[in-house]
Amino acid sequence: MSIRLLWPRSGRDHSVEEEAVGEGIVTEFARGFQEVTEEQWRNCDGVVGVAPPLDKLPLLDKCRVVVKTAVGFDDVDVEAFGKAGIPVCNCPDYGTREVADHAIALMMTLTKSIAFHDECLREDPVKNWRPALNPYGRRMAACTFGVVGLGRIGTTAIRRAKVFDMDCVFYDPYQPGGIELALGIRRVDTLAELMAQSDIVSVHTPLNDETRNLIGAQAFAAAKRGMIVINTARGPIIDLDALHDAMKDGTVLAAGLDVLPDEPANLNVPLIAAWHRDEDWIRHRLVITPHSAFFTPESVRDIRAFSARTAARYLRDGILMNCVNEEFLTTRR
Repeated sequence: MSIRLLWPRSGRDHSVEEEAVGEGIVTEFARGFQEVTEEQWRNCDGVVGVAPPLDKLPLLDKCRVVVKTAVGFDDVDVEAFGKAGIPVCNCPDYGTREVADHAIALMMTLTKSIAFHDECLREDPVKNWRPALNPYGRRMAACTFGVVGLGRIGTTAIRRAKVFDMDCVFYDPYQPGGIELALGIRRVDTLAELMAQSDIVSVHTPLNDETRNLIGAQAFAAAKRGMIVINTARGPIIDLDALHDAMKDGTVLAAGLDVLPDEPANLNVPLIAAWHRDEDWIRHRLVITPHSAFFTPESVRDIRAFSARTAARYLRDGILMNCVNEEFLTTRR
């Protein structure tokens, strides 16, 4: 009996997915949830891509696994799927290098005043030719690079920072003791300790109830004055109102954000509004990119292949990888 694997949202070229799943699996693709028939929902053995809406859960009679083509899964009710006996898996092994690279790129854009010089020269290429003016300039080797969340991406980012001879420190209460020795870095026991000693703080923790607004007023109150904040993880981890106040009073010198609590950017948020209006106090101090850190042609191919492989290995071989709702799986189908 063949195994039916459904992609509710997919592009036109399916060669990567079909090659990754291998033999014995029938692949079915749709360009959106609205194109998926009731028969497809009821007879699929697995779903890959965006997790089905909860109103489709009663239709998933045969479904044995859902694989989300992303690292983050905060937008999926993993408990509901778990109670229905369906494992939910993510794809944590794609985009790791891209996101870490982007965090470092945002740091370097600010510490080397790249955007500042480019914007100034566009206004007046002659008058603003000022090679010695670097308002946010730092010698990397004289800075402490702090990471919040030492998972795959946080570890990759901190390894890149070490190449600049930066003093590297992390805060992650869930990492086992001794990992700092293996990586040749330092660890601290509290977020306040990290904020107090870091010149640059890069956020790499997942979003959950514990980390929502983790970088907020209390964290900034403990921060080293003149620090730079980078976020390539999830937008709601940083309280943008608290960041606004911290930038306004000089606690935070500059910030680089690839992710925001509301995407696209919400111009009603004071920080985003000030940035959009190019107000004097924030000019050149905030760099925003459109949640693009993950994207390269290589990473897109990886996520397509890796997520397909994750589903196929479970359905065909019984090997469950990257399951994010195991605590709710009292039974499996």
